[in-house]
Amino acid sequence: MITRLDPADPQSAKRFILENTKPIVPPLVPEITLRLAEESLPIWQKTEDELGELNVPPPYWAFAWAGGQAVSRYLLDHSEICRGRAVLDIGAGSGISAIAAAMSGATSVLAADIDGLAIAASAINAEANGVAIETTDADLLGGEPPPESVIIVGDLFYERQLATRVIEYIDRAKERGCLIYIGDPRRSYFPENRFTPLAEYQVPVTRELEDYDIKRTTVWGA
Repeated sequence: MITRLDPADPQSAKRFILENTKPIVPPLVPEITLRLAEESLPIWQKTEDELGELNVPPPYWAFAWAGGQAVSRYLLDHSEICRGRAVLDIGAGSGISAIAAAMSGATSVLAADIDGLAIAASAINAEANGVAIETTDADLLGGEPPPESVIIVGDLFYERQLATRVIEYIDRAKERGCLIYIGDPRRSYFPENRFTPLAEYQVPVTRELEDYDIKRTTVWGA
């Protein structure tokens, strides 16, 4: 009998994550350990099986993507960016960037993701790394950014509609005095002419996810 998964139930989500992932250190950010999947297809299939649904979105939260690793590395190496400030991580996934911000001395960190499993994973990973963050599954892209905060965006330019909403949110954030840091390896809908490159990293990844062993990834400022 298949155990049913309810992403909206924190205990159900936590059980699923702990049963289907293992502690893994992202290559570019060895200071952080995350609960991640070793392969994409088995955990994707398990998600569908336990939800009793087909064609569910990929489990983005179960992997340390190149953009998230790069912006996390940048924040840890430049801890003055987050120190003493409120931080919002949009599309937090595994929570890697939120954790990096907390490690860098942020006064508060909010990890936002519309996937309940990502929210659960962020909480689990933050606790495992000894930092405190808050989480929300609200879709914040349609609202007003918190004024004068640090906004982190990692790997969110892979779909046209999502990319458009992210850009609009970034524009509003700039108007409200926010600092924006983006980690992205120039995915399909990334408008690099709108942002300033700050640093470039060669991020070890898996061919299963990226078709590369090393993904050249840039951290951008807006």
